[in-house]
Amino acid sequence: MFEIVRRERLNPTVTLMEILAPRVARKAEPGQFIILRTDEEGERIPLTVADFDREKGTVTVIFQVVGGTTEKLNHKQVGDCLQDFVGPLGRATHTEGLRKVAVVGGGVGCAIAFPVAKKLHELGCEVHAIVGFRNKDLVILEKEFEANSSRLIRMSDDGSFGEKGLVTDALRALIESGEQYDEVITIGPLIMMKFVCQLATQYGIKSVASMNPVMIDGTGMCGGCRLTVGGKTVFACVDGPEFDGAQIDFDEAISRSSVYRDFERHSYEETCNLFAKEVK
Repeated sequence: MFEIVRRERLNPTVTLMEILAPRVARKAEPGQFIILRTDEEGERIPLTVADFDREKGTVTVIFQVVGGTTEKLNHKQVGDCLQDFVGPLGRATHTEGLRKVAVVGGGVGCAIAFPVAKKLHELGCEVHAIVGFRNKDLVILEKEFEANSSRLIRMSDDGSFGEKGLVTDALRALIESGEQYDEVITIGPLIMMKFVCQLATQYGIKSVASMNPVMIDGTGMCGGCRLTVGGKTVFACVDGPEFDGAQIDFDEAISRSSVYRDFERHSYEETCNLFAKEVK
């Protein structure tokens, strides 16, 4: 069993949990993920490693409540345990040899972008972080990004946090001001990553996107996480989750991502009703 040793609500729908998992913490690297189950009857869900502490033996995950399992997870408190916590899975972010990188995060995707920015910063890379949110109430990890980047650009849809506009507006402004990047690494909503990668390609800059399709077993056996990259079928859990942004078929990924949306909503509502009955 894997004990929750820290719990923090980052915004109304996003929660941070630090889990005691020494064997996972020993091997975890930015870009990788774990698969957990809340209990014996629970479904498997993948969550990206948001941080880790090898000395304490802990792994940090950050999740947004979207379905039944994340709602169950959100009811867990410090001292409670998770049934399973398997990892690290997937390939770690390639960081070697990078001297200057733009890390672009959107919404809860910033939880995945942060460990990448942190690792690059620790390696001496010049990191320009661009983070975007719908509004100031949804902001997460601002101080952490500030401490682990050479430059931090804040964006929001309504202008209540940083500048009003899209992360692509900020990236374009930086590039056109003369900034030259070895790579643009982006993590966030699929539609955001699509346009970030298109913009990078337009300026001849390599882009890398972290993909989060539906995963079940994390070994490539179920095929649920398949993507088309460079005209070939790949599996995000074993071949990724990061891929060359210029080669990803984002339209296909966006179409497939909506298949389970109604199911997730129904599962979330059922779980909420279950907890409401228990309270009564």
